[in-house]
Amino acid sequence: MTSDERGDGAGRVGRPGRRSGHAEPYTLASLVEVAAQAFNERGYDATSMEDLSRAAGITKSSFYHHVSGKEALLRAALDRALDGLFGILAEPDAVSGAPVDRLRHIVRRQVEVLGTELPYVTLLLRLRGNTETERWALARRREFDQTIAGLVAAVRDDVDPVVAARLLSGTVNSLIEWYRPGRMALEDLVEAVDRQVFEGLLR
Repeated sequence: MTSDERGDGAGRVGRPGRRSGHAEPYTLASLVEVAAQAFNERGYDATSMEDLSRAAGITKSSFYHHVSGKEALLRAALDRALDGLFGILAEPDAVSGAPVDRLRHIVRRQVEVLGTELPYVTLLLRLRGNTETERWALARRREFDQTIAGLVAAVRDDVDPVVAARLLSGTVNSLIEWYRPGRMALEDLVEAVDRQVFEGLLR
């Protein structure tokens, strides 16, 4: 992995600053961030490399120095979202313990990942499956949902686990439509979702 891929500051190239007019460094990580925002605002299909280079404040040739094209940027952005979600499933509290406690941990952490990786998770949840990369990401999402369904089945044997898992994921995923950092403290959002999912809105 190169220093640009790590985003650790080495190998950076200057780009025009939006406010100060001075050169600001950019890395592959920052270009992926720009791309995720543009894809969310314009749609992946409607976003061109020219749009992305303009948003980043660099030339297309400079962009191509870091990535082969916009699908590579899409893949990198989706990797970030999926790495966050699947990382949850590897955490000790998601692996061992009572099924309900494992499920509760996963839901709480899902909300945290959504809040901290909002542009990337938003992109993941709005995919249409039009490209090979999108279809790959949708398949990974289904894997994640199947894990949730398995835990739901272990907690409740009187409900359809697939339906329940989809409703549960729908509750968490709907946060992308209105949650914005600063509007509500993330820890408060985690507690609110936890209470409503596991204690019920109306007892």
